[in-house]
Amino acid sequence: MLSTLATIWLLHAAALLSPGPNVLLISQLAAGDEAQSARYAALGVTAGAVFWVSCALLGVNVVFQIFPGLRLALQIAGGAYLLYLGLRLWRAGSPAMQREAASLPRLSAFRLGFLTNITNPKSALFFASVFAAAFPASPSPALQMSAAAVVVCNAFVWHMLLAYLFSRQRVREAYGRARGTSNRVAAAAFGALGLGLIGAAVRDAVARFRSV
Repeated sequence: MLSTLATIWLLHAAALLSPGPNVLLISQLAAGDEAQSARYAALGVTAGAVFWVSCALLGVNVVFQIFPGLRLALQIAGGAYLLYLGLRLWRAGSPAMQREAASLPRLSAFRLGFLTNITNPKSALFFASVFAAAFPASPSPALQMSAAAVVVCNAFVWHMLLAYLFSRQRVREAYGRARGTSNRVAAAAFGALGLGLIGAAVRDAVARFRSV
């Protein structure tokens, strides 16, 4: 059991180290002198991890295989949401947007983190793949619950650590000096991730249409 949990921890830790929308969101909030918003966004991302891990354990990958249109719809919705976040971030250099960001309520920050995580159906496919590779043929309920706890704790600690590190004074000062450029780079990254999700959905749809 311990070896299985260690394998899941390593695979998930490696995935967390890869920059993605969750990392971009929390780092931008924290570096922009919004440490509290970043922490609540980290909690929202963690709640999203709970959602996707639960889906993986319940076999949502099978549902996606039976209803591929559902996964495509989620990919397109997720891509559109990331494009929306990128557009907001691109406009964040204006005084009006800065005032809006500074007054971001806790619930809004939590919701932002949660939606950023759950609008990426690749998370469910990742967890399903990891669990399928690491679990024995018939995993016990205790092993499944322990694996879920490992993943959720991983997500919580990592994203809270990001919120802490990027809210340090030196990081905020450096961010303040290059805020416009940083926002645009992050916005471009959000846009690329969103377009990637939509592009993958379109390619899958075309491939399925040709195979009919």
